Amino acid sequence: MDSVTPERRSWIMSRIRGRDTKPETLVRKRIFAAGWRFRVCDRRFPGRPDVVVASARTIIDVRGCFWHRHGCATSTMPKSNVAFWMEKWSKNVRRDMRNEESWRKEGWNLIIVWECALGGQMRERTLQRICAALDAWAGEIASGARRRHPHRLVLPRTI
Repeated sequence: MDSVTPERRSWIMSRIRGRDTKPETLVRKRIFAAGWRFRVCDRRFPGRPDVVVASARTIIDVRGCFWHRHGCATSTMPKSNVAFWMEKWSKNVRRDMRNEESWRKEGWNLIIVWECALGGQMRERTLQRICAALDAWAGEIASGARRRHPHRLVLPRTI
């Protein structure tokens, strides 16, 4: 049973942002401070990825644990309207897989950052790993090295 009225729940849900979330903003501020320039929600790509760093040929996708079903403690299960949520989540996960496959086919490196990796003690380590990956991958591009498959980095690596 929900602890708030349907009207209040509707109001709460209407305040959830689809872009410029706190985790996205945190990642963008850090990579900008590290000297990387990027595009936000670029319409040229399927799914409008959160951050596109063209100079490192990398897409950064910041995913909310609840909305994209990470499996950590943050991805809780509501007690009401379970059928709706299961359908919603399965659509989100399928769309994520479809977009990711499309980006990789086009040769773009991918960094998937889960919301829980940007909280608490993991935050600094996660942001450092993102910047390190961008530096390394841009170095590969500058040296002319060709890879058969694009890089893929998921943070955190384990749940």
